[in-house]
Amino acid sequence: MTAVGIIGAGAVGQAVGGLLVHAGWCDTVMVASLHGRSADGLVTDLEDMSLVSASSARARRADLAGMQSCDALVLCPRAAFTNDRTTDIRMAGLIANGLMIRSLAQKLAGFTGPVVVVTNPVDVMTRLYAEVSGSTRVWGIGSSTDTARYRLILARRMGVPTAAVRGHVIGEHGDLAVICASSTTVNGRAVPVPVQAIRAEMAARPGRIAAGIGRVRSGPAAATLAALALVLGVKDGSIELSTPRNGVHLGVPLRFSSGQPTVCLPRLDAGEMRDLAAAEATLQSTYHRLRSTLEEMSAS
Repeated sequence: MTAVGIIGAGAVGQAVGGLLVHAGWCDTVMVASLHGRSADGLVTDLEDMSLVSASSARARRADLAGMQSCDALVLCPRAAFTNDRTTDIRMAGLIANGLMIRSLAQKLAGFTGPVVVVTNPVDVMTRLYAEVSGSTRVWGIGSSTDTARYRLILARRMGVPTAAVRGHVIGEHGDLAVICASSTTVNGRAVPVPVQAIRAEMAARPGRIAAGIGRVRSGPAAATLAALALVLGVKDGSIELSTPRNGVHLGVPLRFSSGQPTVCLPRLDAGEMRDLAAAEATLQSTYHRLRSTLEEMSAS
C-alpha cells in the first residue's frame, strides 16, 4: 500500500491529486488544506475520477495528524498575498508562505517519509521546512520544470524532437536559474545555445500560463509526480530537485536508485560556475532574511 498526502488543495494540489489517482501505483491520496471546504471538494472530485477511470486509488480527507501515516507528503499550499512583482516574481510570497511552511514543519516534525515541496520560493521553502522539521528527506521541485521548459524551447528553435535535447537548468528556481549551455547536446552533439533568448522565453512562460488559466499547475504537478515516483523507489531515474549544496538548497540533477539519490552535477564552464555561486549567495541571504523576519514576528 502506498499513501501520499497532499497539503494544499489549490491549482497544483488538484492537479497532483488527479495524476496520483490516474498513475496506478498510489493506493490512497490523503488531502488536507488550510480551508476545509477546498479539501472536501477535492476529495469528492477525486472520488468521481477514481470511479469513472476504474482506478484502485482512493481519496480521503485528513488533518495534519493523519498525514503522519502517509508514505510521502506533497506541500503545495499558498498563503494569501498579492503578487505585483515583475521581477523575482516567485519571491513575492516569501514572508507569507514562510510563516505557513514554518508552521507546517513544526506540526509535522517527526514525519520520516520523503517530502516534496512545491510552494514558492521553492528553494527557500524547502530549506525552511527541512531545518524546522528536522527531516533529511526533503526535496523541492522547480529546476525540473525549468529543465523541461529549456529542452522544449531549444528543441523548437532547432527543429528537433525534445528527446534529442540533453541539458539541465540548475540553481535557483527563479531569475538566477543557471542554464547549463556548455554541457547541452542535441542528438549527442554540442550545439551553440542562445542563452539570453531562451532565458527570456522561459521567463515569459509562467506569465502566459497565468494570463490564460490563472495559475501554473500542470507542469509543476507532473514534476511532483515524477519526483514522488523516484523518492519512493517506484522507479529509478534522474530529475532536477532542490537539495542541500554549500549550505543552501537549490536545484541540481539527482539520480535515484531504489529511492536513494546521488548528485550528478553536469560539467560547468567558468561563467556557469559564477552564475551558480551567485544563486547560492542570493539564496543564502534571502533565507537568513526570512528567518530573521520570522523570529522578529514571533517575538512581537
